[in-house]
Amino acid sequence: MTGEGRGDAQPTRHVVVMGVSGAGKTTVARGISAATGLAFAEADEFHSPANVARMRSGVPLDDTTRWPWLSDIAAWIADRGAEGRSTVLACSALKRSYRDVLRQGTLRLDFVHLAGPAEVIRARMARREGHYMPASLLESQLATLEPAEPDESVLVLDVALTPEALVAAAVDGLGLHPTAVQTRSGAC
Repeated sequence: MTGEGRGDAQPTRHVVVMGVSGAGKTTVARGISAATGLAFAEADEFHSPANVARMRSGVPLDDTTRWPWLSDIAAWIADRGAEGRSTVLACSALKRSYRDVLRQGTLRLDFVHLAGPAEVIRARMARREGHYMPASLLESQLATLEPAEPDESVLVLDVALTPEALVAAAVDGLGLHPTAVQTRSGAC
């Protein structure tokens, strides 16, 4: 589980917390960032205004609308790696082809898939406020979701766990210790 590194410098680490909307990706990715020092990003912030408007109106994104978004995220990961900064990102990454795009530009990208029953996720979506993704799009995300294949580095965690337990399981499962995520300059 390494990223790009040169000489005797610590390699960078790159992690995507993935799953359908409402699974807790942002909460868990922020928790991983706080526990390890990885630079955090929210994939939703990379969406174009047109994509946000589309989702807000209840229309799911298709591959055509996702490709530029995914390419921008992959570039962000690669740029942070080139700076010697490790990253953690909250991103749905529903299909293998989407995960493959995100892997571009980094030697290794690990995924943490927050998976669980639709009813648990639906209940979480119903409680959250201020998010543009309506609960009505959960079914389209579940239909799009492709489980990880054996050659992918994906740690699957039960979405029913508490956020604290998910963060701890991710940090432990991926071996994300503060010394493992130092930047080349030595700071987290």
